[in-house]
Amino acid sequence: MDVLVTPTPRLQGELQALSSKNYTTRYLLVAALAEGTSTIYYPAHSEDSDAMRRCIRDMGAVIEEDDTKMTITGFGSRPRDVKELDVGNAGAVLRFLMAIAALAPGVTFINRYPDSLGKRPHDDLIDALGQIGVDVRHNDGKLPITIRGGAAKGGKIQVSGNVSSQFLSALLFLTPLLQEDSEIEVLHDLKSKVVVGQTLEVLEQAGIVIEASEDLMRYRVKGGQKYAAKEYVVQGDYPGSAAVLAAAAVTRSDVKLHRLMENSKQGERAIVDVLRLMEVPLTHDNGVVHVQGNGKLKALEFDGDKATDAVLAMVAAAVFAEGTSRFYDVENLRYKECDRITDFLNELRKAGANVEERRSEIIVHGRPEGVEGGVEINAHYDHRVIMALTVVGLRAKAPIRIRDAHHVAKSYPIFFDHMKALGANVEWVAPN
Repeated sequence: MDVLVTPTPRLQGELQALSSKNYTTRYLLVAALAEGTSTIYYPAHSEDSDAMRRCIRDMGAVIEEDDTKMTITGFGSRPRDVKELDVGNAGAVLRFLMAIAALAPGVTFINRYPDSLGKRPHDDLIDALGQIGVDVRHNDGKLPITIRGGAAKGGKIQVSGNVSSQFLSALLFLTPLLQEDSEIEVLHDLKSKVVVGQTLEVLEQAGIVIEASEDLMRYRVKGGQKYAAKEYVVQGDYPGSAAVLAAAAVTRSDVKLHRLMENSKQGERAIVDVLRLMEVPLTHDNGVVHVQGNGKLKALEFDGDKATDAVLAMVAAAVFAEGTSRFYDVENLRYKECDRITDFLNELRKAGANVEERRSEIIVHGRPEGVEGGVEINAHYDHRVIMALTVVGLRAKAPIRIRDAHHVAKSYPIFFDHMKALGANVEWVAPN
């Protein structure tokens, strides 16, 4: 389905932030790897978290759920023999489970999204798994991928962090369950270090002991550990909330978003600081972000690697800022559901934004007077692109039609319901 976004001068209302997708997928995984029953309160419901839930159930976890919680009886270090797993379009779920599949006899991850996840590279994880004796069959580093497990041994592992931190996180979930101790060294650079911090936080909560160097480039992992069955509470999601906050920032608004912890380890928490730097009137107290936007924003420069999943929302806000904004160290955006630099900026230009791309930078020449709009634009099957383009559509002079906007369900299935609740003029329309 497509969405038509019609210019909207004012937003007003209060919302409960969605639960964090990143924490939910990690809690689901550590619960599955525990022997015993864990409880997860307020789990996220999105295509990504549904993919993890579906796959761990196929691997032998027993799951029961009601409106507020989910109980999971795990399979420990012995997943059930399953021939195929379908992760949908969820890259993190694929990569985490590629590592865990090393504990099973053999499983093939199928390719259901050839134009999105099917294009994303996984060579760095494939290489790292090979170092510990895992046989991986693949299509030039891409799906479909078959893991022939059962022979994984601990030891010294080197993994590149240049493309994604998810490869490292996958190894951190697996290595405590191997019989031998492991040492992991990250080569080159490590992207999205804050997300690795979330992985380490969840592992610690699950009773796993890992020694990490201060720069997060080296790890010592004792083998023979067991995941403990625990209770977990999922916090509010900053990456999805970033688009709602950006929408409030570019309009006249009085918007409150609840369940956003001030001390969260989510890097995307930086959206609040970025909007402050852009001189958006807001407060953040007791888990509530209150934006009273006046539609006026100032340009800024920002290291996007600190908040990868909020960058597109920041760029959308910067489209209407006074001056030129620069988002740097963002090359890893190229390896997401689409190329979030080239593909996203092409769509922004269609809408009338003045943007430039570099290999690892996005430059935005702000247009405080607004953009023309009046176009149909391609979402490239990417939930973050859909949300960011919606923000831009609120300040366009004519409606913007976003194709395939239903893919927002990957992380935020009720995004358009929430936007409507705040007064945004958005409506579902049948494809042309």
